[in-house]
Amino acid sequence: MENFTPYSAFLGGSLIGLSAALLMYFNGRVAGISGMIAGTFDVKNSANHWRLFFLGGLILAAVIFNLFVPHAPATYSRSTLLLIISGIFVGYGTRLGNGCTSGHAVCGMARLSIRSIAATITFMAIAILTVFIIRHLFGISS
Repeated sequence: MENFTPYSAFLGGSLIGLSAALLMYFNGRVAGISGMIAGTFDVKNSANHWRLFFLGGLILAAVIFNLFVPHAPATYSRSTLLLIISGIFVGYGTRLGNGCTSGHAVCGMARLSIRSIAATITFMAIAILTVFIIRHLFGISS
């Protein structure tokens, strides 16, 4: 937690909320990333250009940030295979739950969607439980 700064967290969260609000205002679409990725590869839907621009903007923003903001390189204490397997489980879970954190917590809760509120409570509770089990029962720290 030594890299946490409330200012950068506030700025990042504000930009996420602003981008979700602008996408809803101008396109009438929810900024759920897992849905965007799934919709991008839907061959039946020819109106995918907005998804490509939004996802490309996410990648471009990360590249620009890395060019201008000095930071320590990311290091992982787990194997690459474990990260890939974890990513597959996360992807499966987002499709199973009809959305990811950005779709449910940022956009769905803002629209007072009961399904999104229930999903957000569920994944936050599971995340808290997982951290408790990993850190306190198994004694593994990040």
